[in-house]
Amino acid sequence: MKARGHGRIVNVASTTGPVSAVAGDTAYAAAKAGMVGFTRAIALEAAPHGVIVNAIAPGWIATGSQSEREAAAGLRAPVRRSGSPEEIAALIAFLASPGASYIVGQLIVADGGNSIIEDHNA
Repeated sequence: MKARGHGRIVNVASTTGPVSAVAGDTAYAAAKAGMVGFTRAIALEAAPHGVIVNAIAPGWIATGSQSEREAAAGLRAPVRRSGSPEEIAALIAFLASPGASYIVGQLIVADGGNSIIEDHNA
């Protein structure tokens, strides 16, 4: 990419770590938070060469591996559902497109508003 003078890298992190935390999930949270720091550092190094680097932080996503507990958590998001793999793919496609050429080193949260809730019991 650097030799061509153009490229896009989109890292997939998580809301756990850089945005929120779950007790007992320390290693996962640390790894995903570290991924965001890695994204930002690489973005600084790569942007002058035309390589744009960003990260996304999906929330609860309805995949074949989603547990019942995770599906229930998705229902508590403001949109009242888990996201779809297609919604995450669309975000990645946008970040890889020319329209995102001025978005550099950012973490884009796609979690149906889940991370903005102060009281999940309300």
